[in-house]
Amino acid sequence: MRTEMVALRDGVRLATDIHLPAGPGPWPAVLERTPYGRATELAAAVNARGYALVVQDCRGRGGSEGRFVKYLSDPADGADTCAWITEQDWCDGHICTIGLSYAAHTQAALGCLDPPGLVAQVLECGGFHDAWASGVRQGGAFELRQAAWAFHQAIESPEAAANPLLRAALAAEDIAAWFAAWPWQQGQSPLRHHPDAEANLFDQLSHGTRDAYWKQAGLWADGFHHRYSRADCVHVSSWFDPYVPTATGNYRGLSAAGRGRQRLVLGPWTHGDRSGRVSGDVDFGPAAPVESWAGDWLDYQLRCFDAVTRGLPNAEPPVRLFVMGGGSGRRTAAGRLDHGGRWMSAADWPVPGTLPVAWHLHNDCRLDPLPPEARAMPLSYDFDPADPVPTIGGNFGALDPMALPGSFDQAGDAQFFGCRPPFLPLAARRDVLAFQSAPLPAPVEVVGPVEVDLFVATDGPDTDFTAKLIDVHPPGADYPRGYAMLLGDTILRLRYAENPGEPRLRRAGEVVRIRLVIPIANLFLPGHRIRLDVSSSNFPKFDVNPNTGEPEGASRRRRVAVNTVFADAARPSRVVLPVLTL
Repeated sequence: MRTEMVALRDGVRLATDIHLPAGPGPWPAVLERTPYGRATELAAAVNARGYALVVQDCRGRGGSEGRFVKYLSDPADGADTCAWITEQDWCDGHICTIGLSYAAHTQAALGCLDPPGLVAQVLECGGFHDAWASGVRQGGAFELRQAAWAFHQAIESPEAAANPLLRAALAAEDIAAWFAAWPWQQGQSPLRHHPDAEANLFDQLSHGTRDAYWKQAGLWADGFHHRYSRADCVHVSSWFDPYVPTATGNYRGLSAAGRGRQRLVLGPWTHGDRSGRVSGDVDFGPAAPVESWAGDWLDYQLRCFDAVTRGLPNAEPPVRLFVMGGGSGRRTAAGRLDHGGRWMSAADWPVPGTLPVAWHLHNDCRLDPLPPEARAMPLSYDFDPADPVPTIGGNFGALDPMALPGSFDQAGDAQFFGCRPPFLPLAARRDVLAFQSAPLPAPVEVVGPVEVDLFVATDGPDTDFTAKLIDVHPPGADYPRGYAMLLGDTILRLRYAENPGEPRLRRAGEVVRIRLVIPIANLFLPGHRIRLDVSSSNFPKFDVNPNTGEPEGASRRRRVAVNTVFADAARPSRVVLPVLTL
């Protein structure tokens, strides 16, 4: 192994470790670009397979020069690094990229510029398809894991390492207390000690409109699919990871654009925990870990690279996904809900052979295939931003210690930020509308993007609407109250409903049709119920809308909003389930 400082087009040099196999070479290269440090345990296995391994610190991180600008420096820096690698006498001209989370974002970023030598990628839990729609913001709301990530990374930054007083100042901040005091103000946040880190965060937070900022390489692979690298790609995510829309969006977009061969893997894990069988409080069984079908995960990735660099066969199907459900519903010996599940292969995503089935919302909170009554009264509730609905699990990461990812019973508990005694089910809150089916007489297997189609209104200039899809297990000996198991959730900020590039504040009482999407794969067993919870907050997963219409990232006021969901024949709110009929 040797370390080189690779010079970029602007003269900045990036610290780069090169691990070479024994022998004369040249070899294909495996590249990982990361902000988390160059230490790696991959070198021996990668070199033994006949690949050079290149691990590089992102700009402004580790031993690299320059200023760290989250996400936006990575396209050109990655492309320049690829060009440098292909010029080295130890490289045979082929580059494969690898990495998880931010190291997947760096892969998609450089792929957007179609750099020389790039032939294969495994993008695991990252690689923004559209960071405004999912990943940084979601439906216009801000994903607060970005704030937690910024704070934790500031503590580990090169600046903090070089300045003990700076590190001590950051470490002295109580991040949970700061979240309780949300919204933050620039200059008055836990990041105020590290102005660059704070500026990066508020740059994202204040850019609410989906303008040119969000249409840059590094944030918006969707806009570059037509000129993306022709590399063969594997897109990996999981139901309780924030990057399912990223993985499915890039898989579909690059396939449609006719780039390289695309594959998709969707498991039941939380962010990066591909070897686990438990997500939150739910056990998905011994088949859940990726090793149950892939074997050693690094070996799986190298097999994908071998198929491209050496022409070896690769019989992997286009899509592998884990269908949750089918377990006993009992409590395991470890105290988890046994929900179970199985892997399936498919020719594409969305999965062929599904039938869209509409279940309508009714004003008595039924969820039913029957259409609503012609003159059904709408349902209204008060949404108080000072008392948001607490986050109890979901598809996120990097929110510790404020929130835990994965699936949980949707009931209050002391372990969840914002929950208070007597810890009743979230459906008992006055600001949660829980639309629930009757017990199912037969199994219903839902696989694909679930569409939530709502007619809504608010009495002020702006608000949010949230949707959660839930598998309600019936009461039993282990769970006498039943178990409302979270499958997935999403959010939409109303000012962005028609055109995110041209936000519009609402007129009081104006009826707006909104569409939210929750991708899942779940088997609802007989006796279970399908439930859709509609509300207006999910904190601290998302920032809380103050309902005032103030500019994003600059609100100082808040008001209680009266929000309304319509469920009549003229405004038939519904959820459309892709039901597998094979």
